[in-house]
Amino acid sequence: MTSPADSGTTKSTAAQQAAEDARYGPRVAHEWMILGVVSLAQLMVVLDVTVVTIALPSAQQDLGFSNASRQWIVTAYALAFGSLLLVGGRFADLFGRRTALIGGLVGFGLASALAGIAPNVGVLIGGRALQGMFGALLAPAALSALTTTFTRPADRNRAFAVYGAVAGAGGAIGLLLGGLLTEYLNWRWTLFINLLIAAIALLGALAYVPNHRPAKRPSLDLPGTAYACSGLFLLVFGFSRAEAKGWSSPQSWVSLIIGCILLVVFVWWQRRAEHPLLPLRVPGERNRGASYLGMFVTGAGIFGVFLFLTYYMQQILTYSPVRTGLAFLPMVAMLMISAQIATISLLPRVGPRPVVPLGMLLGGIGMLWLTRLDLNSTYPAHVLPPLLVLGFGLGLIFAPAMAMATYGVRADDAGVASAMVNTCQQVGGSIGVALLSTLAASAATNYAKGKIPSSLVTAQANLHSYATAYRWSAAFFFVGTVVCFLLYRWGAPKGDPEAQSNAVPI
Repeated sequence: MTSPADSGTTKSTAAQQAAEDARYGPRVAHEWMILGVVSLAQLMVVLDVTVVTIALPSAQQDLGFSNASRQWIVTAYALAFGSLLLVGGRFADLFGRRTALIGGLVGFGLASALAGIAPNVGVLIGGRALQGMFGALLAPAALSALTTTFTRPADRNRAFAVYGAVAGAGGAIGLLLGGLLTEYLNWRWTLFINLLIAAIALLGALAYVPNHRPAKRPSLDLPGTAYACSGLFLLVFGFSRAEAKGWSSPQSWVSLIIGCILLVVFVWWQRRAEHPLLPLRVPGERNRGASYLGMFVTGAGIFGVFLFLTYYMQQILTYSPVRTGLAFLPMVAMLMISAQIATISLLPRVGPRPVVPLGMLLGGIGMLWLTRLDLNSTYPAHVLPPLLVLGFGLGLIFAPAMAMATYGVRADDAGVASAMVNTCQQVGGSIGVALLSTLAASAATNYAKGKIPSSLVTAQANLHSYATAYRWSAAFFFVGTVVCFLLYRWGAPKGDPEAQSNAVPI
């Protein structure tokens, strides 16, 4: 028998639920299953950047291709992914998150299968390009599905803590997974593993993810699409060529200059277009704009640890690929812990302004700490401590920045807002790889100049080049500290009056 007190409690709970539904909209069914699906999709896209890199020497030996072709296996993915992200995000806005997510998962899985069975390097490069194309559809669809699913602040913070941890840790997980698969199975399994991940995520998407489309679907901004895709393509291509050919390459500078001009024209056109590809209200809001810049800086700086610390552990400490991947796990664990603290405890109370800049500052400190590594350094005493600092800092950046990059955005802009996060990180990563690789190579050459060649000189030259890359990575993070502190608003995030849903589930 229900007591009057129980009845009053039930009515109070029902009234509270009705008030929340009126403010945030009704809860989406199976929301935590949706989080699992989109986290799996994001993990597949992020780890594919590093999981294949570990396997390249084995693939090169098996298929017998040149070093120039090996570079294109990485570049093909980056070009397709980076240049098509904004279009992929807008596709999700126009045709629905579920449609884009399912299309991206199926396409990415098939492209991975094609690359995995490649009989020659041409097919492998083609498969990688298709992976990048479908990844550009998949990544923004996953993040925008998360954005439109979790509208209540507490639930949203918990969801983005998980998603941000996955996004930040994916690169390190890829290093470990790539090493394990290459060493104990075959390099082709670094591609075939995507079939398993895509199949599980696809079943979840079909079962749990609802679709949304605009009540009035606008037409696609074709001129803006052309400007954005060609501009981003040339920008990523220019930095890729700079990494391979050096900054003196005319091909690099011509591509970069034309790419920048096209992106300026793109911004000009977005002010005039009736249905812009990237409405300027999306990056124009201060917290979102700061988040995009923060992800850009982090994308550039993070390669200092993933790329050059991997070289250090394999070439100086003589670690195997598997042991190298295991060495990054403490950083991943620390990143996951700090992502939870940042989004669940700190962001709702103090807002992003103290949190993200603190993460940037810790990232810079961790990078400077790595410059102290030498030929006699050991992992427990000298590598592990800065890795833990870096992991904690990256967790303070990734999860809050991703949450704020889509916070308060209109439902029909969620896809392109999510795409901007990935675009900034991808372009930042392209700049980071090109710039740091060039600076490191120059530092090694200058150190060895005039010295009698020997294994010791080579090792010390490599150490000098790694330290140069760490210092520049630290500089990226320190610049990010200042920029994010100046741009982010004070205080806990508040709702955006523009963030009124005009999408309908189908």
